[in-house]
Amino acid sequence: MSVKRHIAPVIALLMVVLFPCLILAADTYQVPRTRSGVPDLQGIWQAYGTAAWNLEDHAASYQLPAGRSVVVGAEIPYQPWARKQRDENFRQRRDRDPVGQCYMAGVPRITTMPFPLQIFQGNNYVAMLSEYVHTTRYIPTDGRAHMQDVEFWMGDSRGHWEGDTLVVDVTNFTDQTWLDASGNFHSGKLHVVESYTRIARDVIKYQVSIEDPKVFTRQWNIETTLQLREEPGLQLLEYACYAYAEEEGFGQLGSDPVNRRGTVNDKNK
Repeated sequence: MSVKRHIAPVIALLMVVLFPCLILAADTYQVPRTRSGVPDLQGIWQAYGTAAWNLEDHAASYQLPAGRSVVVGAEIPYQPWARKQRDENFRQRRDRDPVGQCYMAGVPRITTMPFPLQIFQGNNYVAMLSEYVHTTRYIPTDGRAHMQDVEFWMGDSRGHWEGDTLVVDVTNFTDQTWLDASGNFHSGKLHVVESYTRIARDVIKYQVSIEDPKVFTRQWNIETTLQLREEPGLQLLEYACYAYAEEEGFGQLGSDPVNRRGTVNDKNK
């Protein structure tokens, strides 16, 4: 009993001394900067967790590991008809998932997938290269307007800096992509605003605002992080996707990129 009486004050003293130091260290992180003075986000980053499989809380099921929601408020605010459509998509996900057919993943799904993502920065632009099917995003930061009357699988991105945060406004989507592998979907009216904030040497806070008046009842948000990959000799490899590989007997080259990762080569080359 006497030992406990002596230990308790020591623990309390350590908490008083160390806790403010931890807060101060987090608050005083100095983000590296490029020659133009903006935060340097360059490097190879990767999302970990289960957002690629399902943005919401979910139990384990066929090809889906269990995971917690990255949606602020836990649930996506679907309109009633859209929730029924999402549930049907989930039941038919093996055949309906666009990524399962080797299409581009869309935004923000490309960022939450378990593939390395390399960021480059230049004067008035940011480029993001994903290992998944050679996906490239070119994001102008010079104030130019969005393109008009055109649709893209990855949307049309325009970036700007708000303090130390890269804000990317994305419009002009096709309605053919999903937000994850569980059937969460959108229409062509999707509007996405991404925020990339380097909060530590090896961590980017990734926040996304999503709105689509045809599918959701209101704007909603997701929050997760990207981790810096630092293995010696690390580089983006080739992930080529073959939509009907399994049916043709090439199972390892199949079109389930969330569950099969690796470098593959075209056998016809």
